[in-house]
Amino acid sequence: MHVLALVCTLKPSPAKSSSDLIAAQLLELFAERGATGETVRVVDHDVRPGVEADMGDGDAWPGIRRKIHEADILLVATPTWMGHMSSVAQRVLERLDAELSEMDDEGRPLTFGKVAVAAAVGNEDGAHKIIADLFQALNDTGFSIPAQGGTYWNGEAMQGGDYIDLDETPKAVAAANATLVRNAVHLARLLDSVHYPAS
Repeated sequence: MHVLALVCTLKPSPAKSSSDLIAAQLLELFAERGATGETVRVVDHDVRPGVEADMGDGDAWPGIRRKIHEADILLVATPTWMGHMSSVAQRVLERLDAELSEMDDEGRPLTFGKVAVAAAVGNEDGAHKIIADLFQALNDTGFSIPAQGGTYWNGEAMQGGDYIDLDETPKAVAAANATLVRNAVHLARLLDSVHYPAS
């Protein structure tokens, strides 16, 4: 089983990122359950705006898309900006729109049978809306969402500070992370053994 983490921070590598940290923590938990993991920091790649699988002219999305199709589980990790997901995460969703027109031999979207989970971090409120928006879009494009498949951390309102500044992961976040991973692996295994019906 393989997990692809799309980290949607606005900070190019090698800058430290709270979104990258929570993705790394989740990938460690996935590894404990036998799932290999890979991280793509999307902002490091020239992902062009658009809703096609390949926007041409050096577009980096086709390579990322291949990784998505090779994975069993997709993790989208995003910071919170002004109460919303990052513009990078929004672009990922826009590019995933192309999956609606890509079908397998039995008329199912190529993303059917893949699991998606989400993580949001920030020093302001908005995580519930962000995860709801991510889940709606990911489900629309064919991914399956496990029970309690989202995790988040919000700092105290108007106080500053970031997830990467914490001395340890809060117990509630650690518990949510563990549940997300446990349920995502369970659902991915089920979908691997029993496929969705053909259209």
